[in-house]
Amino acid sequence: MEEKKFDFNTIIGFGLIFVIIVWMMYNNSNSELKEQQEKAKTEKAAKAAVAVTPKETAKTTTDTAVADSVKIQKLQGTLGSFAYSATLPSATANFTTLENEFVSLKIANKGGYVVEAILKKYERFKKNSGQLIELIKDNNSSFNLQLQTKDNRVLNTKDLYFEPTLTKVGDNQILSMKLKAGANEYLEYKYFLAPNKYSVDFDIHSQGLTTVLNASKPIDLQWDLKTYRNERSISYENRYAEIYFEHEDGKIDYVGQGDDKEENPEKATFIAFKQHFFSTILLTKTPFATAKLHSENLVKDDKRDTIFTKQYKATIPLAFTNGELDYKMNWYYGPTDYKILKDYDRNLEKIVPLGWGVFGWINKFIFIPLFGFLSSFMGFGIAIIIFTILIKIAMSPITFKSFLSQAKMKVLRPEITEIGEKFKKDPMKKQQETMKLYNKAGVNPMAGCIPALIQIPFMYASFQFFPSAFELRQKGFLWADDLSSFDQIFKLPFNIPLYGDHVSLFPILAAIAIFFYMKMTSGDQAMAQPQQDGMPDMAKIMKIMIYVSPVMMLIFFNSYGSGLSLYNFISNLITIGIMLVIKRYFINSDKIHAQIQENKTKVKTESKFQKKMREMMEQAEAQKQLQNKKK
Repeated sequence: MEEKKFDFNTIIGFGLIFVIIVWMMYNNSNSELKEQQEKAKTEKAAKAAVAVTPKETAKTTTDTAVADSVKIQKLQGTLGSFAYSATLPSATANFTTLENEFVSLKIANKGGYVVEAILKKYERFKKNSGQLIELIKDNNSSFNLQLQTKDNRVLNTKDLYFEPTLTKVGDNQILSMKLKAGANEYLEYKYFLAPNKYSVDFDIHSQGLTTVLNASKPIDLQWDLKTYRNERSISYENRYAEIYFEHEDGKIDYVGQGDDKEENPEKATFIAFKQHFFSTILLTKTPFATAKLHSENLVKDDKRDTIFTKQYKATIPLAFTNGELDYKMNWYYGPTDYKILKDYDRNLEKIVPLGWGVFGWINKFIFIPLFGFLSSFMGFGIAIIIFTILIKIAMSPITFKSFLSQAKMKVLRPEITEIGEKFKKDPMKKQQETMKLYNKAGVNPMAGCIPALIQIPFMYASFQFFPSAFELRQKGFLWADDLSSFDQIFKLPFNIPLYGDHVSLFPILAAIAIFFYMKMTSGDQAMAQPQQDGMPDMAKIMKIMIYVSPVMMLIFFNSYGSGLSLYNFISNLITIGIMLVIKRYFINSDKIHAQIQENKTKVKTESKFQKKMREMMEQAEAQKQLQNKKK
């Protein structure tokens, strides 16, 4: 999505690149079958009993009816009309399973909601290889409607028993779960699962409950989910886990990171409880008028809090239509994969954080299609390398212009220094003469900065693309067994603040590449920048940055996904290669100097910008002289 936030580590990573650029330029349960078997067994026993002792059987049947009547009367005291549901055969802790090639969903009679959701094609991190991704299990999720009856009772559907009816139409599975208040009065959840889908159609419908429920105000839908950790680094996974939602006719927003965050969107059309690479999403065709969304961070200490990442809660009022509930919804249990989500044509792909504005456009229209094409016929590690090479080649004209500008400024440095010495006591005059020199020589001092700044969106887009690239998950390359996680080569017996308790190799290689690149270019960059009075010495700053930038890369990329670190390593190597080629074959200081001298002899027409700048300087100079005379 076009995201509007920067988490701390992203800001640091982005800041690092910015500084460098600027300075360098299964359990199936068929309840229907069980019911039929139990019914057949009961009928058989009843027939046998009638044949032997008809009078005794008649008495027993009467006694049972009396007992049931007493049971209903007792339940009536607490459940009201819905006591009828507690006397049905389904009032047991049984389950019904819906499954296709992608998902296995277990729906409980009690509550009528999904109590187990397994993704059949994905495993947890390599350490637990063979263990499938379980988005819902062991009561980590609940789904409840808080019913308000006309006799002022408050009932929770999660505590009541639904009657299941499973039917199959071809490969489609339809499960009706009815919470009955009578033979023809009920609340129904209907699930429809088709083949080859991660989504399940989910309808909520009531019939004949106008005399039972208080329809004067909405019913609260309460949905909770405590998300399990599924990736190698819980802190890295937790950084990308949060609630997203679509509201107000297509706007995508999020609750945000933090210990306790809350949002209250209006006209919401989907609510996504997102983990890093997997999501549970509730979609609705009838927008929710309002919703209260809450996210709580459960990872206070990533050494101790290693099971869960976030606690999500949603409270959504459901309005009645003509005294009944009628909502057409969908559940999505599946990967947070941009391509899969986009195929549903519900804007779900926007929960993938690709960056806001131009960064998101670069990812959607360049990075995703290009990397998708490359990875379709080669290994993912090789695809990253080829992807990086193509991006750097495409950017090479900009790199060339930046280096050429630096070379021109380097040639002019002696003359600029001379002007500085000559007008040392008159900064305004010095600035005017410097601008004249630039104009005569045909040199734009901003020409080196602008090409470098153009590359920044591509740098930041890579910070968003690689952590969000689902296809990299559990794909290995060289010593890295998972390109979506860090490439640990050594486990430390202690924890280093900011760095961590392990050593990753790709960040080390990237840091070394940055060091040599800066070492090779720092002199040229310093020489290309004219020294300004009152400003720190550029040469000294560049010497410091040569050592600071690699250390920052080493520290803050140590726990990032190795795919991103690999990209940065290859990117720096290619930049060094391009720089050497440009310097050796395209840039000749003598020729540049001769061209500048020739430019000085030509009559130059001032651009509107240059004219405006000159006039402003002249006016400032005139005002200064006037003030001096008054003194």
